[in-house]
Amino acid sequence: MDLITLSPLPMSSIFLYSIAAAAILIYLPYLLVAYARFQIGYEALVAPRAQFDKLPPYAQRAAWAHQNSLEAFMLFASAALMAYVTGVNSSTATIAVLAFVVARFLYSIFYILNIPLLRSLMFAVGSVSYATLFILSIIQANS
Repeated sequence: MDLITLSPLPMSSIFLYSIAAAAILIYLPYLLVAYARFQIGYEALVAPRAQFDKLPPYAQRAAWAHQNSLEAFMLFASAALMAYVTGVNSSTATIAVLAFVVARFLYSIFYILNIPLLRSLMFAVGSVSYATLFILSIIQANS
């Protein structure tokens, strides 16, 4: 039995839900940035970019995790939509989308906690995940 037959959702739904989950994950680190800005006070609201250096280190790392998540999301969403449109339907695709979402969640945590080795590993897992979706989509489109 493979993952597709174990899933109560069709593959197309898995692609779309994973895109939505990845979009939500973009903003989770930013909650810490907002909290830190609230601690600084009104000054941070007037000129948020100018106050970046006044943020505590964890909030600076959270801002960087947020920015990186935006960049990674564009590639993942493109790859997942390609897989959706071409009708990719495999366990490998299921693993890739789930691995991306989990890896990006952990990426932000490791970034905020300042654990660079694990952060880099999660970045690599996410990159391999969307690369896998691109490859599966191209194979499916050519078959």
